Amino acid sequence: MILDELAQKEDPSEKVAEKVIKEPDFIPDLLEGITSRNKRVKNRSIKILRTISSKKPELLYYHWDMFLSLMRGDDTILKWNAIDIIANLTPVDSQSKFDKIFDEYYDMIDDTTMITAAHVVDNSGKIALAKPEFRNKITEFLLDVENDTRESTECTNILLGKTIVVLDQYYDSIEDKTKVIEFVKRRLKNRRPATRKKAEKFLKKWEE
Repeated sequence: MILDELAQKEDPSEKVAEKVIKEPDFIPDLLEGITSRNKRVKNRSIKILRTISSKKPELLYYHWDMFLSLMRGDDTILKWNAIDIIANLTPVDSQSKFDKIFDEYYDMIDDTTMITAAHVVDNSGKIALAKPEFRNKITEFLLDVENDTRESTECTNILLGKTIVVLDQYYDSIEDKTKVIEFVKRRLKNRRPATRKKAEKFLKKWEE
């Protein structure tokens, strides 16, 4: 059984993911795995489901409501993976399910836990490409990261760097490019070296 494999000391997640993609009948086993009391099984099950969602999202779209429930839950590991999975499912969102939770999803940018906010930012490029009707709103949310009110300036600087990377992913289709360029220029004096480098790279690529 797949869950027995996941309980072993050596991590077989990559091989199991490939196996389940070829044999989707094993997906219910992984969904059962995320409820396991064995942390190794639980964490590896959600990790594999995230991998599958990035490679074959159509295999998991039917289980959207379960991932939404995990996103709303208190288990942070499951929550962060669910945030990623839901974003990965947007390209196959034939029933416009993401549209109904757009505001809820982006409210998490203001989550007190920086990692939660980071997952939302990191996934925004793929969502913007999959959901062009939300592109302007997504860009607004991303540009507003510079008004972040977290106590840790370092956390804000990390998010700003991630934002630059994401804006690069769909910059070609952004309407107000000037606003984005000005946002990135303001990061050239950021205290975090990695964020400054991302700004420099972005401007070298896109500034006319």
